[in-house]
Amino acid sequence: MTVTANRQAPARDRSPIPPGAPKVRKKRGAPLWAKITTSLGAVLLVVSGGGLAGGSVLVQQTTSNIAVENLTGDAKKTVGEGGGDTLEGPIDMLLMGVDARARWAADDLRSDSIIILHIPASHDQAYLISIPRDTEVQVPAFAPSNYGGGTVKATEAFFHGAQNGGGWTGGAQLLAKTLHNMTGISFDGAAIINFGGFKNVIDELGGVSMCVDQQVTSKHMVWVDGEAMFLADARKTGKPTEPVVHKVGCRSMEGWEALDFARQRYGLKNGDYDRQRHQQQLIKAMAKKAANGGVLSNPIKAAGLVKSAGKALVVDTGNVALADFVLGLKDVAANDMVLLRTNNGTFSGNGNGREKFDDVTLAMFEAVKQDRVAEFVLDNPTVVAKEK
Repeated sequence: MTVTANRQAPARDRSPIPPGAPKVRKKRGAPLWAKITTSLGAVLLVVSGGGLAGGSVLVQQTTSNIAVENLTGDAKKTVGEGGGDTLEGPIDMLLMGVDARARWAADDLRSDSIIILHIPASHDQAYLISIPRDTEVQVPAFAPSNYGGGTVKATEAFFHGAQNGGGWTGGAQLLAKTLHNMTGISFDGAAIINFGGFKNVIDELGGVSMCVDQQVTSKHMVWVDGEAMFLADARKTGKPTEPVVHKVGCRSMEGWEALDFARQRYGLKNGDYDRQRHQQQLIKAMAKKAANGGVLSNPIKAAGLVKSAGKALVVDTGNVALADFVLGLKDVAANDMVLLRTNNGTFSGNGNGREKFDDVTLAMFEAVKQDRVAEFVLDNPTVVAKEK
């Protein structure tokens, strides 16, 4: 990794940690964003006792199947904004979740989950901000997909960028540019997560602990002869089906169950806002399980985990090599994540069934740009989402 001298780390934000935020240990220079970007908590390891040289070789081998693309396009952070080829300073990432199954064409996708990840210059905290899928956005023209621009929902921006050969890369670039225009935030990197593919990652972890706070019936899966199946696949069998019901309580979930629960929005009290919170919980649960489940000390487990993650990820690491990211992940704690919500966690409509951001949310985006999120959260504690 080439380190340039022209990118100076901004002064640390020494604002007090807001009430309700998890306690963290100070870890100088630990790039927490790399952990979340590359596997959303499925830690890409540095084997304990392996040493830097041995760890570097292992990391390069185990991350070689993860696709690295330019996902941020015109929304990439410039050197003048603090971007560059080092991990110093605040880090802003765009995380996009898609539900890609084999029967769907590569360009027939929408971003079901949109999360802005902010790491302050102190690198001792991670903030996850979910963007409602129904937010009304102004999407600019995008030549790679022959899109002329228009007013659509945020979830559709990815779709328009992926058309006519734009693919996942085009979808991500157009969504990133759309959000940049709307929030002013530029991105150091990004990741596309195929939620369907992440089933194997969660199963490789041995499941994750999730808490269901309100009962909900799945709109996507049903039981067929004791096996959970997607509705479309279940219909093809011609057999009787039973609903998949996620009942209240905390328990360990297999991959399919955790992902299905995190996808539900219909039938929940706060609709998509509850879904956003559940998806954030899933990210944190995966991080915690990877950090505390013996992955870091077991090369066999780690290699299998990274192999599974590679099938479900496309990442943009800016000008920094993926392996260099991973080598900074040692001893990163899973609780370095604070879950934030827009619009106070409730639907804020503009009269046509789409959402608009309220003044507090717009101020939160400005705080991200200025790297003053901790201070903002202290002044606006209601933006912190309850985890259950």
